[in-house]
Amino acid sequence: MSTFNVPTREEVNAGNQAIFDNLNKALGFVPNLYATYAHSDTALENYLNFSNAKTSLSAKEKEVVNLAVSQVNDCIYCLSAHTAIGKMNGFTDEQILELRAGRASFDTKLNALAGLAKNITENRGKANQDVVDNFFNAGYSKGNLIDTIVLVGDKTISNYIHSTTQVPVDFPVAQPLETTEV
Repeated sequence: MSTFNVPTREEVNAGNQAIFDNLNKALGFVPNLYATYAHSDTALENYLNFSNAKTSLSAKEKEVVNLAVSQVNDCIYCLSAHTAIGKMNGFTDEQILELRAGRASFDTKLNALAGLAKNITENRGKANQDVVDNFFNAGYSKGNLIDTIVLVGDKTISNYIHSTTQVPVDFPVAQPLETTEV
């Protein structure tokens, strides 16, 4: 397997250099996965525009989806990043582990969302009807369903990029999820 480097600011085009500068101002660093997008002259800007687009889901709900999807797709980079972001959004370590497993016993509505995100990802878009019904019964709308599917796609892109490139994780590494499910 060929090794993917994490490009530095000097190794990317002028448009990506400007994005690196903005990420440095906003986050204090350029995450390795974002830098990896910059191997393409257009992918980083396109992805950030897509990822930061308006949605009916709250920041907390987005993290529910990000964690469940990244667990199904077994992406240690995104699990690590979204564990940190999940904590910034008020989730505890225990809640984050539960969300990664596609559950939220601490919140009925988030439980339905986590279950849907996990189910959609596991079934490659063919969600089980009972899971969709549970999502609607928890108070979500058809618009929320579409936004959830879009977010599953968004996170899957990053999961796949990391799975293919294996760039180093530059967040505190998420602990493995111990499952007792059979």
